[in-house]
Amino acid sequence: MHYLSAESRIATRICTADDLLEDREMTTLFLPLRASLLLLLAVPGLAGAATAADWFQEKSDWHGFERLHFTVAQRAAYVVVPKEAAVGKPWVWRARFPDYHFEMDVELLNHGFHIAYVDVGGMFGNSRAMNIGDEFYSFMTKERNLAARPVLEGVSRGGLFVYNWTARRPDNVACIYCDTPVLDFKSWPAGKGKGIGSAGAWKQCLAAYALNQEQALKFSGNPLDHAAVIAKNEIPVLHIVSENDVVVPPAENTYLLQARLKELGYDMPVISVPLGTEKSHGHHFTHPEHDRVVKFIRRHAN
Repeated sequence: MHYLSAESRIATRICTADDLLEDREMTTLFLPLRASLLLLLAVPGLAGAATAADWFQEKSDWHGFERLHFTVAQRAAYVVVPKEAAVGKPWVWRARFPDYHFEMDVELLNHGFHIAYVDVGGMFGNSRAMNIGDEFYSFMTKERNLAARPVLEGVSRGGLFVYNWTARRPDNVACIYCDTPVLDFKSWPAGKGKGIGSAGAWKQCLAAYALNQEQALKFSGNPLDHAAVIAKNEIPVLHIVSENDVVVPPAENTYLLQARLKELGYDMPVISVPLGTEKSHGHHFTHPEHDRVVKFIRRHAN
C-alpha cells in the first residue's frame, strides 16, 4: 500500500479546493453551450438559421442579470449585461474563478458595467492564452462596442494572465484589481519558496510553456518581471491578500511586486486580511472591503 507524506496530503487538499472552484467554473461555461448545441442538432433546419445578430448561443441568469454565452477562439466565453450600460460602456474582464468574490461585480453591474470572461484554463498565462485574450478583446471592443480599456480582475492563478496580457497591451488596460494573485510561477505552482506548491499543476505549467525545470527557474516573463511596464504606463493597481496564505504567499508575490514598484517610484495599495480560512490554508477569506474595490474600479475605468 502506498502512503502519501503529510506535505503531499496538504498539497492534494489545496489542489482539490482549487479544482472544485475550477469545476464550478467549467460547469458555468459549458452547460449552456452544450444545451444550445443539442437544440441545434434536434431541430431540423435550425443549425443553418443563425443570422449575424445571433452572436451568442445561450442566455442564463447571473445574480439577477442576463449572461450571454458564446465562443471566441474556440473557447467558451460569456458577458454579463447591466440593466442599463454606463456612458462609455466600461467593462470588467475576469481572469479565472469568475464567481469567487463576485459581490463587487454585482455592484459594478448596478453601475452600468459589463462583466466578461473567456476560458484560458490550464495555460498559466502563456502565449496561447495571450492570443486567445487578444481575440476576445477584439471581439468585445470591435464587435460588442465595449470600452477600449477594460478593467482586469485576476483571482489566484488568474494573476498570471492579467499581468502578462497587461505587459503585452498596456495601452488597453484601465486598471488592475487582483485577489491573492500568483505573480511568479516559481512560487506557485512550483513551490520553490515557502509555499506548498502543487506538483501536478507545476507539471502542467511546464508543459504549457514548453520549459524544463532549469529553463523555468531562469524564466523572465513572469508578472513580477513586468513591474517597469506597470510603472511606466502608470496603470492603477490594487491587490488584496491574506497574511497567512501558504498557497500563494504574499511575500513572494504581491508584496514583492509592491516593493519593485516602490523602487520605481510607483505606489501600489494592498488590502491586507489577517487570516484566511484554515480549510484553504489561508488562500480564501470573506472580503472585508467591497466598497473600496468598487470605488477604485469606477474611478479608473475609462
